[in-house]
Amino acid sequence: MYDVYEIRKDFPLLAQKFNHKPFAYLDTSASAQKPQIVLDALVKTYTQNYANPHRGAYYLADMMTEEYEKARETVRQFINAKSAEEIVFTRNATESINLVASVWGTQNLHTGDEVLISQAEHHANLVPWQQICQKTGAKFVIFKVTDTGDFDMADFADKLSSRTKIVAISAMSNVLGTLFPVNEIIRIAHKQGAKVLVDACQFAVHHQIDVQNADCDFLAFSAHKTYGPTGIGVLYGKAEILRSMPPYQYGGDMVDTVTFEQTTFADIPARFEAGTPAGVQAIGMAQGLKYMQKLGLDNIVAHEQNLVEYTFARFKELQGLKVIGTSAHKGGVFCFDFKGIHPQDLSFVLNKENVFIRTGHHCAQPIVNRMGYTSLARASFGLYTTKEDIDMLIDALKKAEKFFA
Repeated sequence: MYDVYEIRKDFPLLAQKFNHKPFAYLDTSASAQKPQIVLDALVKTYTQNYANPHRGAYYLADMMTEEYEKARETVRQFINAKSAEEIVFTRNATESINLVASVWGTQNLHTGDEVLISQAEHHANLVPWQQICQKTGAKFVIFKVTDTGDFDMADFADKLSSRTKIVAISAMSNVLGTLFPVNEIIRIAHKQGAKVLVDACQFAVHHQIDVQNADCDFLAFSAHKTYGPTGIGVLYGKAEILRSMPPYQYGGDMVDTVTFEQTTFADIPARFEAGTPAGVQAIGMAQGLKYMQKLGLDNIVAHEQNLVEYTFARFKELQGLKVIGTSAHKGGVFCFDFKGIHPQDLSFVLNKENVFIRTGHHCAQPIVNRMGYTSLARASFGLYTTKEDIDMLIDALKKAEKFFA
């Protein structure tokens, strides 16, 4: 049984009070809180096991290397990759996507080629492709989402062509909450000979990933959203594609041999992990993923969908509240406009009521503009979110309504 109140006890920060009152943390889409098991792993590694992985021939270094590579195997299992060599550790998903755009893009994009993305992409899956197109002469092509925030399959099919070399698509929008039909997108794109990169930052928080079943060529996500530490992300790539790509950065541990005349490089994934790795963060990330798996991704999804239905029902009490993104295929992300009150002003009142949300364009300015806004308020859920959190949001919005009347 999924007992969210017992689960919350695993998250020390959620037990705190501000101004002697409980609070509602509704910003998991930006960054998730950390369970004790992750915090313990970080402290234990720094205080008992710390050394530089892959660098020393002594007990601590050997132990750190073993735990670091165990973390890679945990990620492999979490996304069902064929091999751990297909898992590259980066600083975050943004670096993962930049790596693909900079290396694969430079190799494979030329004048006349096209890169296809949706209107709903986060800047991290938009700007790298925009910039690499400007450098290579490739065309940057955008397909639409509907007024409800759904995937526009007709426009996608119209924009996809034999000139499309890669489709870069979010599995779940951080503004609309829409779950895009990624498997179908990949299947159609592959028929045209295009590669597909999946931005799974939001999706990985809520849903099971299976890269073999999806058959994506690349996939990226960040640990800090999946209840792990900041400072580490994941790039999955099919082994044969990664092996065809030269290194992204240069330095220690990504080399085979070095002379003043020539350098040869290590095999994957090491060739993409230049410099001292984020070993402690990798170990913490693994614990966050294991925590999610222990709870069960299906259970997390069911809990979230229950909250989505509850939120829509409670929002009906508020006249003048408009949800941006009302797809039937929607996760626990609610961007909204309330009576035209500026989101910053709204957030000021909510913060006084200990309701913590995010405001702005959410690093996805084009989709916010496309939906008719320059800034939006956003409430987003995690596996620890309760109906009481949503009740606090509704009560705070009612107070904001009176405040700005």
